[in-house]
Amino acid sequence: MTTATTRHADRRISPVFLGIVAVMAVTGWAVWSDFSASLGVAVFLFVTSAWVVSLCLHEYAHARTALHGGDISVGEKGYLTLNPLKYTHALLSIVLPVVFVILGGIGLPGGAVFIERGRIRGRWKHSLISAAGPLTNVLFAVVCTAPFWLDALDGVPLGFRFALAFLALLQVTAAILNFLPVPGLDGYGVIEPWLSHKIRRQVEPYAPFGLLAVFGVLFIPEVNHTFFDAIDAILRGLGVSEAETYCGQDFYRFWQTGGPCESVLSQ
Repeated sequence: MTTATTRHADRRISPVFLGIVAVMAVTGWAVWSDFSASLGVAVFLFVTSAWVVSLCLHEYAHARTALHGGDISVGEKGYLTLNPLKYTHALLSIVLPVVFVILGGIGLPGGAVFIERGRIRGRWKHSLISAAGPLTNVLFAVVCTAPFWLDALDGVPLGFRFALAFLALLQVTAAILNFLPVPGLDGYGVIEPWLSHKIRRQVEPYAPFGLLAVFGVLFIPEVNHTFFDAIDAILRGLGVSEAETYCGQDFYRFWQTGGPCESVLSQ
């Protein structure tokens, strides 16, 4: 009985996560209804809280897949509660991704639930555990863009439309960056089980620097332009225009007053 009760507690949704979801719901309603005195502040809070929710779901997907793969320790670590404070690297999983959204509008891959890989048997299971996180971002992007590619935007306020577009951009960038086959990112985790032991040993020392290397390369203007051109092309395919994502980011940065998109709402 005690073991069963403990196991149930290990999987109970955390009040911390529910609080973040509540913030997302309230601020989303404020953006939709134009109830907030400042649309920019409401968009900032809505997008940030929704982004944190997606980060929690990303890590949960890793942990849940690992649980079914054989690592029962994820429950004891609190990963199944969706509590971001339980992650082994809260700085990498939550703080840095939010900072990068604020500073650059980039969906930084979060990361880190510690999976005891020795408990997992089978290369396919290892690959699926790594893929589960970014696939969650893909699903989140599909949900955010659904009103656009379903032509269901009639009656959707422009402010909410712009916020969804910017949130979709973050999800698409996170999915693409996560799927890069770079040590330290989920994309490498997908292919790692299929590499020889020698190659894995040679690559292992570079894993902590993989994410930094990716963002260092993204600071190269030519690479940055190519990357975001690709993101814009994907979003256009999903019915989201570059102007909509731009205006979403413009309102998100509410501290930069007098943005060019403010006049759009008054028309």
